[in-house]
Amino acid sequence: MKAIALESYGAADDLRLVELADPKVAPGEVLVRVKAAGVNPVDWKLAAGYLDPIMEVRFPLISGWDVSGVVEGVGLDATEFAVGDEVFGYVRKDWAQNGTYAELVAAPVRTLARKPAALSWEQAAGAPLAGLTAYQTIKRVGLAKGETVLIHAAAGGVGSLGVQIAVALGARVIGTASERNHDFLRELGAEPVTYGDGLADRVRGLAPDGVDAALDFIGEGAVDVSQQLLRARDRVASITDGEAAARGGHYVWVRPDPDDLAELAALADAGKLTVPVEHALPLAETAEAWRLSQAGRTRGKIVLTV
Repeated sequence: MKAIALESYGAADDLRLVELADPKVAPGEVLVRVKAAGVNPVDWKLAAGYLDPIMEVRFPLISGWDVSGVVEGVGLDATEFAVGDEVFGYVRKDWAQNGTYAELVAAPVRTLARKPAALSWEQAAGAPLAGLTAYQTIKRVGLAKGETVLIHAAAGGVGSLGVQIAVALGARVIGTASERNHDFLRELGAEPVTYGDGLADRVRGLAPDGVDAALDFIGEGAVDVSQQLLRARDRVASITDGEAAARGGHYVWVRPDPDDLAELAALADAGKLTVPVEHALPLAETAEAWRLSQAGRTRGKIVLTV
């Protein structure tokens, strides 16, 4: 099979399109013919060695955890899926090596769900990691119908899905973004505010009594600003600030969860969740996809077509 791989820790310029053996399919796994693979910042951070202290990485490394595709083979006792099933998932295994930037990936059934019919292959590939991150962060703060939530970096890959999930729950959403993305946030159902100095005052202008919950998808002091606005200081969750828990909030690291994936699929098929895809590039242009991701200006998702 063709795949994008690294021979050692490196950057975009070190990526190579190579021919590798088809993956073996272990018990409890299925073989997925990849239609599209999502690109996430964690992909190039892992490849640069930033996660080496906490995660085992083996080489040659095929990056990527997000996938949409068709089941082509079924391992022993993998009864959840059959050949021909259309699936999507966050294929994170016990160590990083055989990722989704490839024509084929062996995926544990615990990392997959049936692809929502309402989403294209590209949209479905952009949904798992970002969607699960948003969904699990929302669950961690216990967001409920009728509450007001502040979402930092609301126009990004995780934030744009978080806005839609919160709106679907019946929450009022205030989202931070640059002014060029304010109309985009309004389309998703959020009330936009510009990030940066004076953010707390701008949020109070929309919610004088403060907010019920806050989701930090960017860092840069967002937890501290949120706690100035929260009615209860513990109802902030961050995916970037590892000290959030020490300050009374929550730190969230996304986990594969087929039930949560199925919830995302149900929202998509009900017309309540879509995946904005700003860039869809062929597998051979993965290096350019990483450069776009590293620039930090993407509205929605970047995906690779396979």
